[in-house]
Amino acid sequence: MEDHGDYGETSGEESGQRRECFEVSLHFARQASNLSCRGKSRHLWIFQRFLDFALNDKTVERWTLSVEHWALNSYTHVLTQEQVAKLRSLLKELGFKFAPKEWTIFFGQKNKLSVAVYEKGPKVLVQGKGVEEFVQFELEPKILGEAKLGYEEVHSPEMFQPHFGVDESGKGDFFGPLVIAGVYVDRVIARKLLDAGVVDSKRIGSDARIRALADTIRKSSLGLVEAVLIGPAKYNELYEKFGNLNKLLGWGHARVIENLLAKKPDCPRALSDQFADARVVEQALLRNGRNIDIEQRPRAESDVAVAAASILAREAFIGWLECKGKEIGLRLDRGVSASVKENAKKLVETNGPGALRDVAKVHFRTAHETAPAYYPAAPPRKNWGGPRLPRSGSGEAG
Repeated sequence: MEDHGDYGETSGEESGQRRECFEVSLHFARQASNLSCRGKSRHLWIFQRFLDFALNDKTVERWTLSVEHWALNSYTHVLTQEQVAKLRSLLKELGFKFAPKEWTIFFGQKNKLSVAVYEKGPKVLVQGKGVEEFVQFELEPKILGEAKLGYEEVHSPEMFQPHFGVDESGKGDFFGPLVIAGVYVDRVIARKLLDAGVVDSKRIGSDARIRALADTIRKSSLGLVEAVLIGPAKYNELYEKFGNLNKLLGWGHARVIENLLAKKPDCPRALSDQFADARVVEQALLRNGRNIDIEQRPRAESDVAVAAASILAREAFIGWLECKGKEIGLRLDRGVSASVKENAKKLVETNGPGALRDVAKVHFRTAHETAPAYYPAAPPRKNWGGPRLPRSGSGEAG
């Protein structure tokens, strides 16, 4: 917002008062962008009151004062089946009109506010005008039983302390690379990312949304981001060297953290999702003289830095699939679905079984099923009590 220096025809004393009020209004407006929802409302109310006095009628007519970009316009949350039923009843009570919509359990709309509950998850998506009020006064207290929106700094203060968040994409997909990404946040960056709608990439169904958020993350984090893409050929080589996916993941996490430390050497902590052996990361960093606390925990993607890293990793992963698919003239689908197996067979028939090494993770069972004479079946898993990666259907890593 620019200072136009026009305070109307006033006495010197009143002009000084107006200028002082104008500066105060700008101070509160700037601070509002880094506060919780309630804090924003309070600061923006003060901003408007001071501005009303600071500008005379003629000047006010020339200004377009909009704070809509601070308002929340979408919200998503995973639900239980019981919560789905309760939400449908609540929407009926509130006078929402229901209409069919693809992929949803139900879709309701009232005025300019829509509430969709999607089959996958299931999860609720609230969009339109009045999202913040609906979430704070209806959804959270009556359905979710918790108040989180605007209270993140109360519920999760550690999320706003300086740290790296690290996550990966592609480990459960037959085609494509393994991408590990990392993002640095502090209080200001964390708030910007939350206000931009950054959530775990698995909760985002649109590639366009992934790319838009990835751009926002890079800008908001001031370049303090990093990604390591391990293409299938290199991945297969490293997997044969390590003999274990978790060791490979640890190696990749260490590379990302090391690269981030080169940009932000005073960062005290790195957070990632739980996988088998955190010592791999710690030992790799210590060998290179890096000293940082490595924290792993289940569902770490609830942390905004880890969620941001998941989006950057996902963006790089889907970009690789699209480019490589165009290069070889074959659609490279995600996951381990029937279409993935069908296209793997087409590739083997056209270019031979060795071609899989350049586009796929050949320790997956899908490689053996596609070319059993070329790729041996994975050995049976050993039963042990440590953490395990989630299963990924018939294409699960061996």
